[in-house]
Amino acid sequence: MTSEREALAEFPELRWLIDLKTAGWIFLPTTVDGEITEIHAIRTWPQGWADALRVRWVTDAASVRCDHTGAITWRAEGTLADVVNGLLSLPTPGDRLAPRLVIAASPPRLRT
Repeated sequence: MTSEREALAEFPELRWLIDLKTAGWIFLPTTVDGEITEIHAIRTWPQGWADALRVRWVTDAASVRCDHTGAITWRAEGTLADVVNGLLSLPTPGDRLAPRLVIAASPPRLRT
């Protein structure tokens, strides 16, 4: 098994994901034939808020914050470093400086 130190030596960008894990994020890797092809992560907040992250490569990452209805109030795309920096500097949902205005609606839900 590879140690964290060895993994960071080979892929220093992993530090950004470790910082999110330390902040309470839950990770859900997508694998194909045993190889990780994409990483998704989520952090939930009180009152139904959630932050989500998708990483395809260190140059291809995206993130959103959604309110309790699933409407997007913040988003970022770019490098892993830029997106994680944005997430880590984003005020908590209850903070007066946190984004609250809806910038995109969630897709409609299917009714059964």
